[in-house]
Amino acid sequence: MPRSFYDRSSVEVAPDLLGRTLVRMLPTGRRLSGTIVETEAYEPGDPASHGFRRKGLRNATMFGGPGRLYVYFTYGNHWMMNAVCLPAEVPSAVLLRAARPLEGVDEMASRRGRDREVDLTSGPGKLCQALGIDRAQDGEDLVRGHTVWIEDGSPVSPDEIATGIRVGVSVGLDREWRFRVA
Repeated sequence: MPRSFYDRSSVEVAPDLLGRTLVRMLPTGRRLSGTIVETEAYEPGDPASHGFRRKGLRNATMFGGPGRLYVYFTYGNHWMMNAVCLPAEVPSAVLLRAARPLEGVDEMASRRGRDREVDLTSGPGKLCQALGIDRAQDGEDLVRGHTVWIEDGSPVSPDEIATGIRVGVSVGLDREWRFRVA
């Protein structure tokens, strides 16, 4: 996807990512991929956003400009990944919540310790674990795509998208910025 795709509000980018193909190239040369089926938007001024208060070491990538991968550790045991949106110094990102496995399902199952395909990438922490995403990929350029990128795939039409409140947040509950394939 070109940088201009990400250089928009996360509320626009989040539904547009549904149906796209998330690709992870492992150091071994093995390609893993999945169709993005669930996202959440986080905007400047959003109290649920990591960028709400200020820029720091943990969230610096979120301020790095459009088309970067922002990866952080949460709940003491899960990595989460986001596609950064909007210009540099404006904190906006889309949390990649879930995908439907396409390529490398056996590798994903091994990484997750699960056999059922439905259990492999059905949450943001599971998705990162299945694809081998951690802090090492933070800041990766999604446009140039060396180890992680997003391809066109099959975009979802607006009538196939369900919205709702974001998962695991206690503020910003008035925003229905969770998008998923219905």
